Amino acid sequence: MTTPDLQLKQALQCIRSDVQSMHAYAVQEAIGMVKLDAMENPHRLPQDLQTLLGQRLGALALNRYPDNRVNDLRQALAAYAGMPEGFEIMLGNGSDELISLLALACAVPPSAANGFKPASVLAPVPGFVMYAMSAQLQGLAFHGVALTPDFELDEAAMLAAIQTYRPVITYLAYPNNPTANLWHDAVIEKIILAVGEQGGLVVIDEAYQPFSSKSYLDRLTRHRHVLLLRTLSKFGLAGVRLGYLIGPQALIAEIDKVRPPYNISTLNCECALFALEHQAVFAAQALELRAQRTLLLAALALLPGVQVYPSDANMILLRVPDAQQTFNGMKARQVLIKNVSKMHPLLANCLRLTVGTADENQRMLAALQESL
Repeated sequence: MTTPDLQLKQALQCIRSDVQSMHAYAVQEAIGMVKLDAMENPHRLPQDLQTLLGQRLGALALNRYPDNRVNDLRQALAAYAGMPEGFEIMLGNGSDELISLLALACAVPPSAANGFKPASVLAPVPGFVMYAMSAQLQGLAFHGVALTPDFELDEAAMLAAIQTYRPVITYLAYPNNPTANLWHDAVIEKIILAVGEQGGLVVIDEAYQPFSSKSYLDRLTRHRHVLLLRTLSKFGLAGVRLGYLIGPQALIAEIDKVRPPYNISTLNCECALFALEHQAVFAAQALELRAQRTLLLAALALLPGVQVYPSDANMILLRVPDAQQTFNGMKARQVLIKNVSKMHPLLANCLRLTVGTADENQRMLAALQESL
């Protein structure tokens, strides 16, 4: 008879070796902290809306599986986003799930046609970590193309990588995480055309659209191989976990086949519908955060030894003399930010700050100044 220890050892051998070598996505402990590490909207619902939402959620039939109410949400999101005619919308449990489902749908098995190699996913780096993680978990090859030192797209390197790897998916974040910048439209257009010539998909990830001065939505109809990915997390519903993918009807219909049934809970669906009914409240919050971003950028630029980068999102990237020391000092002062200095060589000594409320931003600035 095997012992419990041996049983566990044997059970662990059932887990893929590449999974065992991975690091789980880490969420920092934030109790009692000024939480400025995850690009969340810091504003809660007004008290009267909290009461209304609570009453509405309490009346739901939670004993039943989600019903066609999710189609009402799809229509509401299509109207909110201004989705073009002939396009369709797919919902996910956050944009993370949609990124995983895209990898699953596009995980073309190795064959003679592709040189017996796994399908490839391509993205600029540094970028959102889930692009690479989802590719790895589905057995696709991920190829990251380094940005330039000033965090712009390296046009020549991107076009060469598209030619070499023929990616089934190319991700372009607009604006990018963690650098917070928008890339040049002309370069994006060249990349989209190059991917189209190779027969791949381009996913424009607009997670930070509520804070950005630009969107790719009005250009979707130009290219039938482009998908637009968005989330309600930055809108103000990070706890609801609701992402959506917009693309040509025929393309979304195929990707939707790998979506698990009932992936959007009744509670999440109703919360999102409620928020869209009161979208003016969230639009005012986004407007305030953009104003706070302007003030923060100006204040940070005055700090000696700090290099501040332009932002079109609700985060700001800065470079300091010693990122770990500064991060530790701010954490000791109860301000939690993100140390991204180890994510990529281009981010050496870089920190990422979420734009918070006026009070949170003042506390962050004081902690930063004392920690430099």
